[in-house]
Amino acid sequence: MTREIINRIVIIGLGSIGKRHLGLVQTINPSTEIRILTNTERKSFSDSSELIYSNIDEVLKFHPQVAIIANPAPFHIDMAQKLAEAGVSLLIEKPISTSTEGILKLIETCQKNKLVLLVGYNLRYLLSLQYFKKIIEEETIGKILAIRCEAGQYLPDWRPGKDYRESVSARKDLGGGVLLELSHEIDYLRWIFGEVNWVRAKLSKQSTLEIDVEDSASVVMGFKSNDHQQELLCSLDLDFIRHDQTRKCVAIGEKGSLRWDGVGNTVDLYSKGSNAWKNIFKGEDGISKTYEKQWKHFLDCVSRGIRPQVTGEDGLRVLEIIEAIRQSDTEGKEVAVVITRPQDNLIT
Repeated sequence: MTREIINRIVIIGLGSIGKRHLGLVQTINPSTEIRILTNTERKSFSDSSELIYSNIDEVLKFHPQVAIIANPAPFHIDMAQKLAEAGVSLLIEKPISTSTEGILKLIETCQKNKLVLLVGYNLRYLLSLQYFKKIIEEETIGKILAIRCEAGQYLPDWRPGKDYRESVSARKDLGGGVLLELSHEIDYLRWIFGEVNWVRAKLSKQSTLEIDVEDSASVVMGFKSNDHQQELLCSLDLDFIRHDQTRKCVAIGEKGSLRWDGVGNTVDLYSKGSNAWKNIFKGEDGISKTYEKQWKHFLDCVSRGIRPQVTGEDGLRVLEIIEAIRQSDTEGKEVAVVITRPQDNLIT
C-alpha cells in the first residue's frame, strides 16, 4: 500500500495540550507545514503570526490533510464536523465532546469520506497499562470477580503556576469536572473489561475549591457478562481533592489480584496463597511518551489505512456511560447505558 505523505497539518486550540501537540509535530514532522487556529492574539506569536488563523475559513483554504482538535471539549464536534466534511482526518483530544449530540453524525461523515478519526485517550499507549491488560487476558489470576479503580489529584496542583480557577477542568462552560477530565478511567476500563451494561452513581462537590463542576464521583458499574453468569462489578472513584496523587486499578480474581499503578508506572501481582505483592512490571516510558506514540500511530492510520487504536465509537461509548452516570446521580437509581452505533463500521 502506498503511503500518503502528510505535509499540511492544522492544530485547533493552543492551550497546554495544543502546545504539547505542536511540539511533537515540530519534532517528529519538522518539514511539515503547520497552521494553528486559536483565539489567542496574533501578537503573542510575533515571529510566526502568518501561521496563526482566527477562523475556520482560513483553515479550509489551507487544505490540511489532518487536524488535531485540542480546543475545549464543548467545541470539538462543531469544528471536527466542518473539517471532516472537507476531507480532513482527525485526532480529537479527549473527551470527544461533552455530550453525545453530533458524535454519530461525525463518525458517519468520517466513514463516508474514508477518514481517520482517533480519540486522544493516550493512556492506552502506556506500556504498564498494556501489560496489565495482557496479564488479565492471559487469565493469570483466573476469572475476574471484581474491580477497584480510583484516580485523583488536588486540582490546584495540576498545572503549577496557573490559576486553577481559569482552567478547563474547573469550568462547566469549558467541559470541566472529574467525569470528563478523568474519563481516561472509563475508557480503559471498557478497553480491558468490555462494555458497561449499567451504572449507579453519586456526583458531588466536596471541597471549597472555587469551581462550578463536580470535584468527586463515586460510581458502580456493571459489565456485560460473557458467560451469562454473575455480572462483573467495578467501583470507580474520581476526584480533584486528594493531595496524594493516585491512579490505580486492582482486578480481583479467583487466583489472586493484579494492581496497575499509573503514577508509579508499575504492575504488581498478589498470588493466591501469597503474603505480599510482587512487582512484575516496571515501565520505563512515562506519560509524555504516550503522546509521541499516539501521534505516530495516528500518522500510520492516515498514511497506511490502519484502524485507530481508539476510535470515534470508543469516544462515543465513554460519553454514553457519562450521560448514564449523570442521569443516575440526578434520579438516584441504577441506569442502563444506551448504546448507539453508526450505520457502517469502518476505520473510525
